[in-house]
Amino acid sequence: MRSLHRTPQAPRTPRRDLVRDSSLVWLAGGIVGVSFGAVSVAGGLPVWVPVVMSLVVYAGSAQFSAVGVLLAGGGPLAAAATGLLLNIRTAAFGLAVADVVGRGRVARLLGAHLVTDETVAFTLAQSDPVRRREAFWISGLGLFAVWNVGVLAGALAGDALGDTARYGLDAAFPAVLVALVLPALRADARVRRCALLGAAFALAVTPAVPAGVPVLLAPAGLFLYGRQEAAV
Repeated sequence: MRSLHRTPQAPRTPRRDLVRDSSLVWLAGGIVGVSFGAVSVAGGLPVWVPVVMSLVVYAGSAQFSAVGVLLAGGGPLAAAATGLLLNIRTAAFGLAVADVVGRGRVARLLGAHLVTDETVAFTLAQSDPVRRREAFWISGLGLFAVWNVGVLAGALAGDALGDTARYGLDAAFPAVLVALVLPALRADARVRRCALLGAAFALAVTPAVPAGVPVLLAPAGLFLYGRQEAAV
């Protein structure tokens, strides 16, 4: 005879919730990582190039740009300069999460390597400093691991995946970022106005500047909003 009393389930721990929530970010990272590895090898690069780049550089969009320069015939210096230009934005991201990374040299060095758009957005979406610290390391370490496994899988598959652009994999990360920042945009009108100004400015300059530069110019929305506030 079945007992009428159910065994009470253990309460879900905050860390388990963070792992559950960040798993969507990891999934998107793995999918795009597969695309990066496949594109690199299908374009003629050895398997070790995207794999080592992902471990050492770990820069997502900057890696795609650098590989694009290499496959177009550009030299390593031009590829590195392109990646560096696109990654300038992570300097601001580092400042945003500096208080949650830790104080030790090892923690800061490793934390700086794990700073990405997705990890910072996920971290800042949390409600208190302790949860933000846990979110940064859970999201950052998990995304780093899944990204590199995806890159390796894509590089080994090579031409077998065909044209990865037809799968629309490039939309995975933007969709995740939108989902992460929506709560902040809804909750704070000031943040919403800054974001709208930055987006409008980036769209306005898109026809006149190289790909990737509008993203770097989007933070100008903060400056424009500050000037409007001062004028009021």
